[in-house]
Amino acid sequence: MRLFGNLYARALVWARAPRAIYYLCGLSFVEAFIFPVMPEVMLAPMMLGRRHKAFFYANISLLFSLIGALVGYALGHWAYEAVKPLFSLHMQETITVWVENLRNDMRQHWLTMLGALALAALQPVIPMKFVTWAAGIVGIPLPAFIACMAIGRGKRVWVLALLIKLFGERAEQLLHKYVEWIGWIALLVLALLLAWWLWPR
Repeated sequence: MRLFGNLYARALVWARAPRAIYYLCGLSFVEAFIFPVMPEVMLAPMMLGRRHKAFFYANISLLFSLIGALVGYALGHWAYEAVKPLFSLHMQETITVWVENLRNDMRQHWLTMLGALALAALQPVIPMKFVTWAAGIVGIPLPAFIACMAIGRGKRVWVLALLIKLFGERAEQLLHKYVEWIGWIALLVLALLLAWWLWPR
């Protein structure tokens, strides 16, 4: 089933539309907290069409990704508190212990935690939405969270802009070739992380 291939094809249509930049803003925003397709699938063809604006498109995508990250952070914080009473007492205790352990780790090894957060935002395997939700649940300080998201996601879009400028269509062809694998791997990792988090201990 080519779920991500079809979504990628739809993103390519959006990328060629007259209002493409608005679609890019929307995709970058919702991908940060719910949508499964990375904004790079629109960024690449838009950058190819206007290479001189590659870094402009990268910065626009980054800005709206950061706004979406704030929504994911808020959802992580408020949704966690809202749904926690729906779980069994044992599950609530397990989740509370897990969250408190992460908070303690953050206080004791805050530089390591921030580095891990920036790396999580940089690579495409762990979906950004999981990172933003988890940060909200744990309560990572907001300025540090935004800085890490900006560094991690910024490197992704800036590197893509650089690759497009240097290699042109070859860079976009690689993304097209592997988007299905990247999408399903990302969903699998998200499912495994959620299962590990909710599994009674």
